[in-house]
Amino acid sequence: MSLTSILKRSFSTTPSMHIIKNITVIGGGLMGSGVAQVAAQTGHNVTLVDLNPEIIKKTEAAIANSLGRVAKKLYKDTPEEGEKFIQGAKSRLRVMTDTRESVKDADLVVEAIVENLEVKHKLFKSLDEFAPQKTIFASNTSSLSIGDIASCTNRRDRFGGMHFFNPVPVMKLLEIIKTSETSEQTYNELMACGKALGKVCITCKDSPGFVVNRLLVPYLSEAMQLLERGDASPEDIDTAMKLGAGYPMGPIELADFVGHDTTLAILESWHKKFPDNQSFNPSIVLKKLVQEKKLGRKTGEGFYKYTK
Repeated sequence: MSLTSILKRSFSTTPSMHIIKNITVIGGGLMGSGVAQVAAQTGHNVTLVDLNPEIIKKTEAAIANSLGRVAKKLYKDTPEEGEKFIQGAKSRLRVMTDTRESVKDADLVVEAIVENLEVKHKLFKSLDEFAPQKTIFASNTSSLSIGDIASCTNRRDRFGGMHFFNPVPVMKLLEIIKTSETSEQTYNELMACGKALGKVCITCKDSPGFVVNRLLVPYLSEAMQLLERGDASPEDIDTAMKLGAGYPMGPIELADFVGHDTTLAILESWHKKFPDNQSFNPSIVLKKLVQEKKLGRKTGEGFYKYTK
């Protein structure tokens, strides 16, 4: 059978399948820039949006540097191919501050802004008005309910979760979240898009923290409660999990890496929604660190101290 015949056969079995080519990413922070970079370097047309021109400027520079590192790794023996890779990705990426204009031709919008339901609702209400009917909406939220976010729109059947992991260009996993209202077609298109982005996709229902954070955040919280009770030192807790469980990083140093403000925000939102689940109750030591602005690596101090 010829290649043409195989392609015709595969497309004929899924006649309504829409290939996602044009992706708009809302939010120029660490996650948004990572998603935009990966999409551009895998052949998608990408529009990255942030309302702050300064953030856009910094993000463009960060993506250019990151593309250079990727090219150096992939094409270490053929630098000319690496340069083609960089220029090709850059040619498919544009940045802007106009949200309305950015979604005009979008097949998919990925939101990667602050973890605040009210702010996300304001954004998606606006996008719902301006984006074409074909456009699928997705949130990169790590803690909020996809169904709750989608509730403000008129396209809940074309709304799902795409939870990427930091740093996006390096981490292979992508959690695809399907709500009770997400259509099968939308789910299939999100899965296909995730694979086209070079990710290993898993599926999860719209439950708190999905798979990774639902397991990870209570694990970090429990380690903090060990400290709170004085059961063991931070160093011994980390050594225990690295040497006893084979983890590459202990829970205390991992909590410092994630950022204590992020962990606290997740736990507080879950605790508010599920007050009877004790594993969602933030520890005193976590609250204290956040109050003292000792947020972990990003501030130079958390449970441990860091030098730049």
